Order: sequence, then C-alpha cells, then structure tokens
Amino acid sequence: MRIRLLLILVMALWGSAFASSKAAVGEVPHEVAGFLRFLGGTLVLLAVLRAPRLPAGEVPRVAGVGMVGVFGYNALFFLGLSLAPAADGSVIVPMAAPIFTVAVGVLLGRVRLSGMRLLGLVLAVSGGFVFFLGIPDTGNTRLLGDLTFLGAAACWSAYTLLGAPLLSRMPAATVTVYATAAGTAALGLLAIPAFGDVRWSELGPGFWLNQAYLGALPTALAYVLYYRAVGQVGPTTATSAMFLVPAFGLTCAWVVLGESIAPLQGIGAGLMFVGAWVNTRPAIDDSVQTTADPGRVVVEDDCVAASSETRSDERCASAVDPASAAADSVSAAADSVRPN
Repeated sequence: MRIRLLLILVMALWGSAFASSKAAVGEVPHEVAGFLRFLGGTLVLLAVLRAPRLPAGEVPRVAGVGMVGVFGYNALFFLGLSLAPAADGSVIVPMAAPIFTVAVGVLLGRVRLSGMRLLGLVLAVSGGFVFFLGIPDTGNTRLLGDLTFLGAAACWSAYTLLGAPLLSRMPAATVTVYATAAGTAALGLLAIPAFGDVRWSELGPGFWLNQAYLGALPTALAYVLYYRAVGQVGPTTATSAMFLVPAFGLTCAWVVLGESIAPLQGIGAGLMFVGAWVNTRPAIDDSVQTTADPGRVVVEDDCVAASSETRSDERCASAVDPASAAADSVSAAADSVRPN
C-alpha cells in the first residue's frame, strides 16, 4: 500500500511538471529548458545521494537507459511543449506509455492480462480519448506536437522496460543517478547551439525558482521513487499508475497557465482514475507463469507487490525477490532493445 501511495505522489509531481516545463519553454528555447531541468536534477541527486558505486560492466547499460529515458524522452517532451499545449502532453504521454509497455509484454508472452486488468486498461484509455477530445484546438502545430508527445511516451516505456533488469542487480538510486547524468550530458550537447538565443540577464527569480522546483521534485525525487516502485511492483503496474497524471497535469495547467478544463475533460479524468485503480489494485491471480527454468516461477506485478510487503503471505509463497521478478517479467523486452 505504501509504495502505491508513493506512486500517486510521483504522478502528482510529474503532472505538475507539464505546466512548469511549459512555462519554462515560454522563456527559453525548448532545448535549453530541458537541459536546465535535468542539470538541476542531476546536481540534487549527486548532492543527496553522492556518487554511488557503479560496476564497470553496467556502465553501458545504465548509460543506454539514460539515453532513452532522460535524453530521448525529454528531447521529444520539450519539443512537444514548444508545439502543443501542456494539456495535450499530460494526456498523451501517460495514456500511451502504459499501453506500449503492456503491449510489448503481451506480444512477448511475458504479461497475461486478467479480465479486471483488461477492463482497467480499457477504462483508462477510453478516459484518455475523452480527455483528448475535450482539449481545445490551439493552432496548426498541434498535430506535430501531439505526435512528438507520442514518441516521448514510447521512450518512457522503453526506459521502464530497460530499467527493470538493472534493478535486480543495483539499487534504484544508483541507476537513477548515473542514467540521469548520462541523459543530462546529452541534453547539454543538444542545447549548446541554442544558448546564444537566451537572454540570460532577463530571466527573473520566478524562472529560476521554477527550475529549482523542476530539478528537485519532479526530476530528482520523482525519478528515484519511480524506479523504487518499478523494483517492487513491476513495470506494468508502475506505468499503469501514469493514468493518474492527466488529472494532475490539467489541473496544474489550469492554475499555472490558465488553460481551461472543460466538463468533458472532467468525465475523462474520472474514467482514468477508475481505470488506474482497477488496473493497480491487488489481484494475485493476474499473472503467474512458469519460465524455462524448471522449478522457478515468475510472479507478475501484484504478487510481487504482495511479496515485498509480507514475505509470509501464502498467496505469494513462490515469489522471488521483487526486483528480480519484475526484471524477469520484461527481460525479453529489455534484451531486444538493450544497448550494446
């Protein structure tokens, strides 16, 4: 239960990041906005967590995760914010990322959907479409921006799948620090040509306070908590919680940017909340499948969560370590896209 509450906190922080990041893009080029956010996040992570030991053999994999989940995601995310409303991104990214993650798992035979979980996904996706239909049109670049958000969602799904196997071997803090640092370095290289377009002397305290917030909370804190959740409840449940982001994102867009929230969007938000609850509630019979290794059982998301909360629970007596089970459930997907 506690890890699920932390997931809700992460989704609230990420929901707020859409409006805050959009405000930053309004003052500096999107490449610079993305780099500054993650530069601040990296500095906070290093200050709080120091520099945990990273085995040399894991460096390419962690760096690859950072290229996909930090550089790839945010390069597309901030580009999308420069082309489309923050409200669009707060619907498209969290709606599409879990679908990509589950689809890969289903196609590879690593995720088996129960009736209730399928119902939750249908409700959440339907709510996302209702949400999307209720967002007012803002210009000719909107379609391109929305497609860019869809690409960002694909990067986030890959980030989740690639990260799960690493969590079976290393703490979440270690993966997060070095993946964020690698992605931030790449964002910096992307931002260098745009530095000349920034009027640094005209950036006021509000801009820098916003950057401090983005770096410390939606970036540093949220990324650590998210990877901790992936290790304990598995990537499918963790990404399914992203269906909560649109409600938080549109609320913040309304408060910070003055973007309106239509009644139709409220209906969509309600459907997504219900879908997220159905899809992340404990359901031990969701997915228990044997692997090629005789005598070993892969217990999917919710059983992993139960085993992490109480190892004596007979319902999950065959569960292995939560991080290892989560890694096994997506190892095939990770292997197919893991960097060399």
